[in-house]
Amino acid sequence: MNQRVGTIDGLRGFSLLGILLANMLIFQYGMFGKDKLTDLMPGDHIAYTWLKIFIESSFMPIFMFLFGYSMIMMKEKLERNGHKVKRHFVRRFMLLLIFGLLHSVYIWEGDILFSYGLMGLFMIAFLNRKKKTLLIWAIGLLVVTSVLGYGDPNQVIEDEEKAESYIEKENHIYSTGSYSEVYSFRNSGEDPFGWPEYMYLIVLLIAPFVAAPMFLIGMYAAKAGWFTRPILEKQKYIRGASIFITTGLILKSVRYLFPESQWGEVAYTLGSSILAIGYIFGFALLYTAANVRYRLWFEKMGRLSLTNYLMQSVVCTAVFYGYGFGWFGKLGVLSGIGIGLVLYSLQIFTSHFYLKVFKMGPFEKVMRVGTYLSLKGNPKFKKVQAGVLIEEDKIVSNG
Repeated sequence: MNQRVGTIDGLRGFSLLGILLANMLIFQYGMFGKDKLTDLMPGDHIAYTWLKIFIESSFMPIFMFLFGYSMIMMKEKLERNGHKVKRHFVRRFMLLLIFGLLHSVYIWEGDILFSYGLMGLFMIAFLNRKKKTLLIWAIGLLVVTSVLGYGDPNQVIEDEEKAESYIEKENHIYSTGSYSEVYSFRNSGEDPFGWPEYMYLIVLLIAPFVAAPMFLIGMYAAKAGWFTRPILEKQKYIRGASIFITTGLILKSVRYLFPESQWGEVAYTLGSSILAIGYIFGFALLYTAANVRYRLWFEKMGRLSLTNYLMQSVVCTAVFYGYGFGWFGKLGVLSGIGIGLVLYSLQIFTSHFYLKVFKMGPFEKVMRVGTYLSLKGNPKFKKVQAGVLIEEDKIVSNG
């Protein structure tokens, strides 16, 4: 009997929890206001620091890792089924660009789908590279992009102070404005920092290289066959979780232990990805234990990851913006974490019952149909290779 190995779906669902908790700061205080919080109550201050060190910037990389991992799995599946690889990926990433554009324009400016679409087009160049090449590029880019953060932290603060008037306007409109007012402000093109246009071009050109390391590590992991035999890989998971989680937390703490250090941002950026790798190994360790039922919760979330991600934006903007409850900037960090946990729990509940009726979410279905240009989506096929049975998008243990 074939038993599905759900590590990848589970990781995807797990990463959605961290992404939601990190995004609660943006939902509550705005894209720029979240980093200028002052006069927090002691409990909120502790929660804020905890989010910054343990959560923020370390769960999005898990999603990036899974994106790269899935690209390799999909490539191999397309090749076995006689499909043209690049044209399928181009269609898939163009759909992500469209979803991301609609999401950022009409719902929330914190969208990640548009950048994922761009990143996917960039990563096509690495599909046929060897494992060693992928790892070298990943490590090299991670080091180089981390070093870009070197500099005087006080200068960053001076630059951010120019955005105070923008943040005040954002707070007022988001907390009291109608949907049309929020929409107009979000898409006004107003520059909070007064940067020259060429600066945004530089940021746009650098962005793929900043995000690339975790995508490349995910591609490397897929080619190396990670997560297909959890029991045999248990010791690797234990070592990886111990080393990478400890190292990542230490590096991310530097910015807060030594706020004047010019290396603080470098350590934080490097530590964010290292901690993400540690979390990946730690979560995979769950799949070495027997009868762990709660890991199925994460798998169901992961199978509807695109739909659940978009629904998080819809619900949270309705809760915090003026056209909903108008709680923007009013509840505190701890309350935001609580709301995030409640929303995530509700999504687990709805995902469980939704998947009893449907095989995939509505947005996942659109992605599947658009990628394969077929109303049936990806036609089924099975083939055993290296002890692993591939069926549609599922990885199953053979025997």
